[in-house]
Amino acid sequence: MNQDRLRLDLAGLAEEVTPVDLRDRALRTSRRLGIQRAVATSAAALVVLAAATGTALAIRPNGQGPAPAPAGPSVTTTAPPVEVTPTPERSATTSPTGSPARPPAVLPGTRYYLEMTDTRARIHAVRSGSDQVVHQISYARYGCEPNTITISPDGKRVAWVQNSTDNGTSGVLLAATIGKPGATRLLDDVNCLGTRPLVWKNSGQLLVHKKTREPVLIDVAANRRINGDPSLERPAGRTDDMADSRVWSADGTWMAVSTEDKSYKPFVTDGERTYEYTYTPPQEEAAHWGGWEARSVSLDGRYVSVGWEGTDPSRHDDSFAVVDTTTSKVVDLPGSGDIRSIMFTVDNKVIVKRAAGITVLDSSFTPLGTVTESAPVRAMRLLAYVP
Repeated sequence: MNQDRLRLDLAGLAEEVTPVDLRDRALRTSRRLGIQRAVATSAAALVVLAAATGTALAIRPNGQGPAPAPAGPSVTTTAPPVEVTPTPERSATTSPTGSPARPPAVLPGTRYYLEMTDTRARIHAVRSGSDQVVHQISYARYGCEPNTITISPDGKRVAWVQNSTDNGTSGVLLAATIGKPGATRLLDDVNCLGTRPLVWKNSGQLLVHKKTREPVLIDVAANRRINGDPSLERPAGRTDDMADSRVWSADGTWMAVSTEDKSYKPFVTDGERTYEYTYTPPQEEAAHWGGWEARSVSLDGRYVSVGWEGTDPSRHDDSFAVVDTTTSKVVDLPGSGDIRSIMFTVDNKVIVKRAAGITVLDSSFTPLGTVTESAPVRAMRLLAYVP
């Protein structure tokens, strides 16, 4: 009975299931799956958007996306695209702060100046606008020190003659390291008179003269006398007195020799090549001086700056003209104003110190720029320039 009853129930159920019912059920199932996929996709999009905007979202633990919002109209929100702005390349004409870049300095190195008081000499190191006193030397007012203080071409050493008891005509040669206390005694009975009694051949060798006018070349670092140096020998065919008349280029390659005996021409030499030249100073000024001599030499030996010799045996660092040693012609220097000194540097520049400041030229005398000096510095002697 039970089996017959079961067959009848199954037959009745089969009659109730029609193709329409199967289609409706399939559509409902498909719709339900589509909604679930859409919810999952929306949840993923919201997670990405939340990460980009820093918003926290609560995700239902059953993975069905965010909790349903209160009943209301459905609103679809599209996240705006993220725009990436490329980093602009740094302009070569602006600094990192956006202000115009500063042009390179025409004299980026250190300039050494000599300040003199009644009882003390101060060496100033001036660089990029800063001014520092790096060395001081005490002395008697009328002693040898004011006339002899000099700086090596590399700016590391200072040398001078300490006054003795012969009324300021000679003394003891001393040398020290810039910025450090103490001094080394190098030689006694050294002459301290003349326009330039101490002359550097290079950064380690210093030319001086004894009271007897004998030239002596000193190795300052080794504290010893150098014998047999060719630069101390008189050239063949010359008998003139060459004392106190030599000056070297900043690298020590070329030597310029002037002489009081005007029957001989001044010359420059590097030991292999020699250029003789002539120079006639301005007559209206020459009457007030005891003559002229070379003050500085270019690295190639072609040019010398010349300055006056005083009628008194005192120091003179000034120069006023440049002469071409290959043609004996005076170089027309650009710029205006009274010239105080002219210096050929080891980096192949020409420093023209004028009453109003410094003009910097290249090796062909083309202007590179100017350097403004403070009023106190402008009144000091320029001893050396170290790039």
